[in-house]
Amino acid sequence: MLLGACVGALAGLGCDGATPAPADATVDVVRDATTALDEAFDATPDAVRVWVPDPFTPTPATRSYCGSTNDDAVEARITAALAALTLEEKLAMMAGAAVVPLDRRWRVPGNDRLGLPGLGMLDGPRGVSAFLHVPSTVFPVAMMRGATWDPALETRVGAALAQEIRSVGADTVLAPTMNILRHPRWGRAQETYSEDTEHLGTMAAAFIRGVQSQGVLASAKHLAAYSIENTRHRVDVAVDERTLREVYLPQFRRAVQEANVASVMSAYNRVNGAWCDESAFLLNQVLRGEWGFAGFVESDWVLGTHGDVTSLRAGLDIEMPVPLHFRALGPAVRNGSLSEHEVDAALRHILRAQLCYGLDARPHVSDDPSLRNTPEHVALAREVAQRGMVLLKNDAVRGAPALPLGPSVHDVVVLGRNATRANLGDLGSSNVTPSTVVTAVDGLSMRAGVTVHAFDGTALDAAATTAVRAADAVVIVTGMDADDEGEAEVGAGDRASLALPAGELALIQAATALNPRVVVVLEGGAAILTHGWRDAVPAVVFAFYPGAQGGLALADVLFGDAAPSGRLPFSIPEQESDLPPFDDTSDHVTYGFLHGYRHLGSNGVAPAHAFGAGLSYTSFAYANPGVSQSAIHVGDLVDVRVDVTNTGTRRALETVQVYVHARASSVPRAPRDLRGFTQVDVAAGATVTAHVSLRVDDLRYWDASAHAWVLEPGTYDVIAAHDSVADGVRTTLQAQ
Repeated sequence: MLLGACVGALAGLGCDGATPAPADATVDVVRDATTALDEAFDATPDAVRVWVPDPFTPTPATRSYCGSTNDDAVEARITAALAALTLEEKLAMMAGAAVVPLDRRWRVPGNDRLGLPGLGMLDGPRGVSAFLHVPSTVFPVAMMRGATWDPALETRVGAALAQEIRSVGADTVLAPTMNILRHPRWGRAQETYSEDTEHLGTMAAAFIRGVQSQGVLASAKHLAAYSIENTRHRVDVAVDERTLREVYLPQFRRAVQEANVASVMSAYNRVNGAWCDESAFLLNQVLRGEWGFAGFVESDWVLGTHGDVTSLRAGLDIEMPVPLHFRALGPAVRNGSLSEHEVDAALRHILRAQLCYGLDARPHVSDDPSLRNTPEHVALAREVAQRGMVLLKNDAVRGAPALPLGPSVHDVVVLGRNATRANLGDLGSSNVTPSTVVTAVDGLSMRAGVTVHAFDGTALDAAATTAVRAADAVVIVTGMDADDEGEAEVGAGDRASLALPAGELALIQAATALNPRVVVVLEGGAAILTHGWRDAVPAVVFAFYPGAQGGLALADVLFGDAAPSGRLPFSIPEQESDLPPFDDTSDHVTYGFLHGYRHLGSNGVAPAHAFGAGLSYTSFAYANPGVSQSAIHVGDLVDVRVDVTNTGTRRALETVQVYVHARASSVPRAPRDLRGFTQVDVAAGATVTAHVSLRVDDLRYWDASAHAWVLEPGTYDVIAAHDSVADGVRTTLQAQ
């Protein structure tokens, strides 16, 4: 999504719920939108008529979707409403109401006559959309939250974020972004969680559960294979069915079947020749038919709908932000090319969401600032930033690890392009208006007994040179910013390079020549190359875009108040060429089966920093792996256990990752696939047994010829390890 598709049409902005139109299309979009609104909302209702909608009996899928709400009563009320509504009234509820937010929300109309509430959507991957200019809590970006590897923590974030979304009257949050990080140059990498399907699906499902626990509808976006910005409105992604089903779709299935997500947003791009909003394979066959999704599908904003009857029949229920294409549905019904029963089927999805979530019984809140920036939410943002920071390197300086900075450190020099900036992330649809921001310099300066000297620029003048040479420690806060990466049209688009800017590299070189204790802090949405400079520095921390409390969290980690427990949710290669090519210029691209750590492992290429890697201020050892059963069958859930011993001197969290390798497989597979993970809190010197649930169904592959999932007979190695390349400890499973 972008910042404001609607205002995007006028100001070149966009929002995923509102995607900005390219500048040369602005006039046409606004004119078409205005005409659409006139036709859709000002039309004269039908004369009195008798309409008998199709009967509907609740299904296991609709009962699951409604949860504790009386599904029979909901479906009966929907059937009665479909009989009472005019065609014009129905169509008005199947598209957004305006090219700009109404009453602080992207409105999908309801029907006052029948007490149907409609929907109020708002962007919010990391807080209340900045489009409203309402100060609110700025949480770390999703990729940093992914680095926590803590689903329970992400559920808390989802709940807090939902409370702030409700405070401005919205009931639907356009998040989470669930697209795989296929390549770290993708401009919106920061909005997703991971390069891995298992990890992404677990974290996104946790977020959805948190959001929807507060009565707010979540939107799983963008279905499917969306991972390029600069060509997103025209690119056709060619991907074979096995790759699509094993890599690009499983996390969306988990959102539906495990997290019961309320809505799904279709992507801008094409997949195998079909625009996603016109893909009956994606929306009807897979999403609804195979996964049993009972909610509604909305388009991405402005340029996300490409058909009228074709999109409706494919499974699109709502066109956003206005009916540019769906305005043709009324004439189609009247000329007989579309049945009103088909309109009813789509509207049933929309009304089911509104009524199952009780939106009709909820008093509307236009503004409740007491729910935003609460002490609890601010503290949570700081906690998440602490937990998400990844310690990539921590070598000794004068016989002791460079980090944490101990009580002998009193004089600190801070350098780098991001040291004094409010570096919160992309300025597109995920942007948030903060009330205050604690920068890196701010956070370090708040430490009692510590004097901080900050210098701007990439060249050290005489004063800076003297200060660096005399400092107890030097912290260089560098990396990416909103000028380097973000949503296309409203932000920077795809990243041009994975390398640090040349001036920052020169700054690191100059500082390390003057002081042995240099800590480099990297901010950014995904991988940043460390090749060529990391050997010169003793410590490296990946800090992502850490939110409004990021400076305090950084100081907590650097000075040891919090032991680092973050783990990389992506691989950092030695060179960009080690990864699959990233093509953000062509209209046609092909996605292969392997990317990230699976690609590196299959090609025998060692990463600079492995997927799942991260150091702590202690160390851990694994022993005694075991499984609850050795013979496995489809549908089984296997308990994988391993003893984790804290071999250091400090209590800390360890993330236990379980990878699986299928021996002698008849189909191409990666050497390791993540199939589960958990975290254990282990005191110094203590041993804790970690348990990870492994779903046997996730060991299957998609047999394209049989059009079915197949559990291949044979031996499966189960590896419990610290990261994707660590030896770890092993046991086996046997499929008959």
